[in-house]
Amino acid sequence: MQYKHESTYIKTFGKILKEHREKSNKSMYLISAESSIAKSSWRELENGTRKGINLLTFCKIAEGLDIPPYVLLKELCEKLGKDFSFTDLN
Repeated sequence: MQYKHESTYIKTFGKILKEHREKSNKSMYLISAESSIAKSSWRELENGTRKGINLLTFCKIAEGLDIPPYVLLKELCEKLGKDFSFTDLN
């Protein structure tokens, strides 16, 4: 079962990934190859349909985008707002 808040953070994260990928002028094929993530998985991430990711995948994503992982996390937290809580996901 997917909770409302879980959907919010997943979709927000996907939008962030797509924005960074497009800013870098990389195709989904290229970014998936550079980050060692399957193209279908990258597409799911950007579309907000992937249920979750582990820390290693998160770091691969950041590496493929050529940005430090903490930048992605900071941007996600900023877009979700101060009232969002990851502990509310369960």
